[in-house]
Amino acid sequence: MIDQKEPTPPGVPAIVAQGVTKALGHEVVLANLDLTVHFGEIIGIVGPNGSGKTLLLRLLCGFAYPDAGTIQVDGRDLSRPGWAGHLATNVGVLIETPGFLPYLSGFDNLRLLALIQNRIGPSQIREALERVGLDPHNRRPVRTYSLGMRQRLGIAQAIMEQPRILLLDEPTNGLDPEFTDAFLALMRRLRDGGTAIVWTSHELDEVRSVADRVLTVRQQRLVAVSSGGHILS
Repeated sequence: MIDQKEPTPPGVPAIVAQGVTKALGHEVVLANLDLTVHFGEIIGIVGPNGSGKTLLLRLLCGFAYPDAGTIQVDGRDLSRPGWAGHLATNVGVLIETPGFLPYLSGFDNLRLLALIQNRIGPSQIREALERVGLDPHNRRPVRTYSLGMRQRLGIAQAIMEQPRILLLDEPTNGLDPEFTDAFLALMRRLRDGGTAIVWTSHELDEVRSVADRVLTVRQQRLVAVSSGGHILS
């Protein structure tokens, strides 16, 4: 098991965002947005490109800061704009296209990333690769990987340190169809083990098959989507 920080007290949500507003340039993308995510819950966020889904994930991991409002992730305040290096902890992240050193193997890429926090060793890296259907002993450089293999490597990177919270930006994009069901099953197992998961996607049916709640960005805020796919006002 990974040596993690003192766990958040029981009953305290994994993520609490209140009144979050964020503009890019002169365009307000998110306005007065609220979101609460509990441990052991999958939240699916669906919507087209440009709706603010990826920006929200960047705010939730500390890659960007809100112009107004507050964000707490695993009890850590991420609301102070311009506070460089104030990132979420105990969070696994896959946002946009994963970037890896092309001349190294998948295992060696993850080994270098693991040195940043130095919380896991080779056995946990191998386990993460196996969980996404990649051979940890394969020495092929990442530049020879297919799009689907790169995406699986990105998922392995997100889960390898057994984070309490996962933020996944369109994780099934480019996945091999034969691995998609295995990925969905993996998400269910992580959720059942207490992990909080926020997952963005274009595919409503796919997200709805595993998510406890499905939301969409409407008029710069998050609103619920019904089981029939309709937006709830």
